[in-house]
Amino acid sequence: MTGLDILRPRLPSPLQELSDPRFARHGLRLLLKRDDLIHPELIGNKWRKLAPNLTAAAGRTVVTFGGAYSNHLRATAAAGRLLGLPTVGVVRGEELADRPLNPSLARCAADGMRLYFVDRPTYRRKTEPDTLARVLRAAQAEDAYVVPEGGSNSLAVRGCRALGEELSGRADAVAIACGTGGTLAGLAAGLAPGMRCLGVPVLKGGFLSADIESLQRRAFGSRCGDWTLDDRFHFGGYARTTPELDAFAEDFEHRHGLPVERLYVAKLLYGLVALAEEGAFARGTAVAAVVTGRPFP
Repeated sequence: MTGLDILRPRLPSPLQELSDPRFARHGLRLLLKRDDLIHPELIGNKWRKLAPNLTAAAGRTVVTFGGAYSNHLRATAAAGRLLGLPTVGVVRGEELADRPLNPSLARCAADGMRLYFVDRPTYRRKTEPDTLARVLRAAQAEDAYVVPEGGSNSLAVRGCRALGEELSGRADAVAIACGTGGTLAGLAAGLAPGMRCLGVPVLKGGFLSADIESLQRRAFGSRCGDWTLDDRFHFGGYARTTPELDAFAEDFEHRHGLPVERLYVAKLLYGLVALAEEGAFARGTAVAAVVTGRPFP
């Protein structure tokens, strides 16, 4: 990844052990894999997924997709600014074009990303070749390098395998919050035999298992690694929180002095506390939680 060395990523990311009685009383160790410290702007799994795609773009305009609060859009825009690459963000929701930009999209625009808004039916069909070609024409980006929503493609999945390799032999179980599933697909493939991986989806729907299997088959030829999903901790879906989740995150921050990102990381940590209470992990298990991001200012 020599073309990206200018960005000086901190790899491997640190592994930090926390003392937390909610785990200790069940004989468990809680470790945090601090992927939020890889780079100040290309944070966590966004670095791992984007880096191989940015290399493959070879200087071309990068087009990608996301909703109005997409972490992936912000990371791609920041990468474009840092590397001098033009970027285009195709945003779900044509109605947003006539409204003031929210802080997330405003950051994308400030980083030089050109935003192109599409209606929701078109967005749902964005992976269909004819629809994609029509969107690229309308966005004046026909020759661009296309990165899918969330950054999850075969290159990204293979890039995330390094996360599993960094954790191999350092924990018994690894847990991660999932959006599109690409990070889990690579992480699980990189873990040593005998280690298991738990995904906590942050979206409703129960569709993610098939998506992860498909990503692994495209990247590695077959399903690989010992992984499962627990769909109970989405708190209403993507970009949704509740007073209960906010209170949990604030308490975790107070206990450990660690800012907790709400859309992914808080749901992951909440789920792990609940699972520990349920006895989901045998005594003596070291559980590593992957911190994929930090709160957006």
